[in-house]
This record gives sequence, structure tokens and C-alpha cells, in this order.
Amino acid sequence: MKIFLTGAAGLIGGEVAARLIAAGHSVTALVHNNRDIRANDGREVVPDEVIAGDVSAPLFGWDKAEFDRLTASHDLLIHCAATVRFDLDDETYRRVNTGGAANAIEFARSGDMPILHVSTAYVCGTRDGPILESDRVPDSGFANGYEASKASAEKLVRASGVPFAIARPSIVVGESATGLIRQFDTTYAAFKLIAEGRVKHMPAKAGATLDFVPLDHVAAGITALAQNMRRAQSNRTGGTYHLVSGRPIPVSTFTDGIAAFPQFHRPELVEPDQFDPAGLPALERRLYKRVAGLYASYFQRNPEFDDRAAQEMTGLVCPPTGPEFLHRLIAHCIEVGFLKGAEVPAE
Repeated sequence: MKIFLTGAAGLIGGEVAARLIAAGHSVTALVHNNRDIRANDGREVVPDEVIAGDVSAPLFGWDKAEFDRLTASHDLLIHCAATVRFDLDDETYRRVNTGGAANAIEFARSGDMPILHVSTAYVCGTRDGPILESDRVPDSGFANGYEASKASAEKLVRASGVPFAIARPSIVVGESATGLIRQFDTTYAAFKLIAEGRVKHMPAKAGATLDFVPLDHVAAGITALAQNMRRAQSNRTGGTYHLVSGRPIPVSTFTDGIAAFPQFHRPELVEPDQFDPAGLPALERRLYKRVAGLYASYFQRNPEFDDRAAQEMTGLVCPPTGPEFLHRLIAHCIEVGFLKGAEVPAE
């Protein structure tokens, strides 16, 4: 199969590219400014063709002849490209995430090919309880502009008439066996501030959970969906698949995992109605506002993502993500110098 992959230089995109090529598929990689495509273990990935473009631009920024050449020569579009930052303005989210999905749809439509769209499980918004893969995407109730833009993008895909499958990862972290991750961004930035005691207080609801999903499970799931697109399209229309842990950990388990390392600080969890960031010390207040606070809503939610359709379609079950997995994630961060080092306790 000849596959066109957007976001190929990203964390998920690079690992997906490596797996698709290893499975014998031809991959054309769309990159923006960064042409360095790597698997999660750092290995260079060499697709059949690397194309520079801009998903936020009509025709991905190419002339019509180049657009037609590429759309005519591929069997599947995997749309991984997106900004995953939480601190951007609404216009940037609209242009890159929602507009990028609209342009990806036009690419797929022009080439008469299906689209495998990579979204997020948190298009459910801030509601708690069971979240089914078949649930309607809400119109409001999102924690941030990122979630809202990904929800808007999903709606465009569903309404497009183009055959589709939607992959919805939850909070993507390091690999299941080792904790390895090749770039530390998004959630890891907040985690670093909390673990090193620069942010010592977090608003958290009793019963809140975090759905950490290993990168290898997400990349394997996207690859499996790509290889089963006829079935994944769900009766030639579209299917939605949660690539999640299936066993979210309580926030208290997360803080216990941090406290298991003697050099780190257990953050104080405060009920949201009693938490006032204005009352924090000046430096902590600034760091909370700039980084940690962007992720505070995830300490106040308890979505229970159902992934039965994904398991049935891919044959994959997420590896365990309990305390031992947390230990591996933190130990890897210490090993590579992302977190300050000290003796690593046994699991």
C-alpha cells in the first residue's frame, strides 16, 4: 500500500512511519520545517519520498500540478499533523488543527482515498464516566482550545463524505517496556515542574484519573488501523477507535509514584473549589500559570474510555500502565537527564 503521512517528523508520526515501512508499505512523508524523521528509539526513518508542505495552507501549499501528482499516486492518507500545545490562541488552533483537517480531507477526496485521522480521546470534553467510541462529539464543554479544535476537526471528517477511520489516543507517554520517549514536551513539561517541587500545589478532584497510554500502543494501533482500513471504515462510512490504556490511574497513584523517588516532591492536591493560584508564592504562581496550570483540568476529570472497538479491530490490548509503568517512565526521565538524578529505587 502507498501511504501519504502528514506530521511525519512528530513523535507519533515518526514511529508510525517506521512501523509502516517495516511492514512493507511505501510511505510518502509530509514535513513542515523539520525534515528529520525518527522512530521513537532515535533511529533515522527513510521514507520513499519526503515532501515539505503546510497542512494549514490550501493544497498543502503546493501548486495544483504537485497536488494532483501526489493525490493520484496514493492509496491512503494518515493525518497525524497537528499542534498539541495548550497555550496557543484560537486562531492558530483553527488554522492548524481544524483547517489542517479540512485540507487533509480535500487531499483524500481528490485522490479518491480514505483518511485515517489522528484525533484525541479528550474530544469528549470535561465530562466524566463511560466514554464510548460511538458517542457523539459534543459542541462545547472543552477544557482548552486544543480539545475544541480537535473536536471541530473530527466533525469535518465525519461530514466530509470521504471514507474514514478516527484514531483517538489519550495522554501519550513513553514506551511500555522501557519508558523511552524521544522528546519531552506537553505533559512532560508540567510533570517536571511538579516532580522537582517548583510547582507544589495542584487542584485535583477526589476520584480523578489520568489515562496514560504508551507510545508503542498508539503507534501499533494506528498502523493496524491503516492496514485494515476497509474494515476500520465501518461499513464503508467511518469508524472511531480509542487508543487508550483502558485502565486509567488515580491521580493519587501518580503522586505516590513521584514520591517513591526520594529526590522528588509529592505535590499537595487541593480540591478545586479551595485552590486559589493567586495565593501561591510568586515563582510557583508564574510557573503554574505558564505551564502546570495548562494541564490542571486533567487532574480534575475521570473519563472512562471504552476501547472495545479498537481492540476488536486491531487485536491489541494496551500493556499494564500501573505503578510499575510509572516507575519506568520516571526512571527513564532520570537516566537521560530530563529529571534530576539520584539513586533510582527498585520497582
